[in-house]
Amino acid sequence: MADVYLHGHHASVLASHGARTAADSAAYLLPHLHDGLQVLDVGCGPGTITLDLAGAVGPSGVVVGIENVDGPLEQARRHAAARGDERTRFERADVMALPYAAASFDVVHAHQVLQHLTDPVGALREMARVARPGGIVAVRDVDYASMVWHPASPGMTRWLDLYRHLARLNHAEPDAGRHLVAWAHAAGLTRLTPSASLWTYATPEQCAWWGGTWARRTLESTFATQALGRGLTTDDELARISAAWQAWSTHPDAWFAMTHAEVIAHV
Repeated sequence: MADVYLHGHHASVLASHGARTAADSAAYLLPHLHDGLQVLDVGCGPGTITLDLAGAVGPSGVVVGIENVDGPLEQARRHAAARGDERTRFERADVMALPYAAASFDVVHAHQVLQHLTDPVGALREMARVARPGGIVAVRDVDYASMVWHPASPGMTRWLDLYRHLARLNHAEPDAGRHLVAWAHAAGLTRLTPSASLWTYATPEQCAWWGGTWARRTLESTFATQALGRGLTTDDELARISAAWQAWSTHPDAWFAMTHAEVIAHV
């Protein structure tokens, strides 16, 4: 079974991913970075986290971001140009068969990648292969079943059930966070530092942005086309789900949180 990226790369998805930073998405990794390290960022998307990692390893460091499709790489290169970063490279590559020699990088990082793969253990083995002895493999993934919000919303509950069902039809694991330690052990990685952190949306501005993002993605992203293509929903139901996200996003009591698991594996 080929890996299927359930979010896809619609503009609404890239806009959401492009708001991510190393501070909000890789804080667990930042203390391990210093000037001169060579870093591989797997599944770099539009490159905002990647470019922050480049800043953390300084002018003598090297960072390479990879994606298995060209669209996000083009946006990542534009972000690099806007920052005046001419050192960070963005390349097309597959995490299951990385085109790099063994022991090429000090740090191999993946944010929100393993949850979409049919063989996350194999991906971790391949990431460890290109990590140098004494280096680290760092992974962070959400646990969809941990998502909680207020006020209650039947439309958003339907969205979450539909998303998790679709992911499993793709032979992926939407609740990846809780499996990271087990997957790392299965990949032969034993020196682990596990942790967890939250994304929380609680201010009116945060809720408006998060709810508005998913209102669009519900209708426009690969999530929508897959759900419709598999006969799991209808255009009318997706419109109701989108409206539920919009209604939640403007509620004065709106609150949303999700748990992410993190693992630093010392190679």
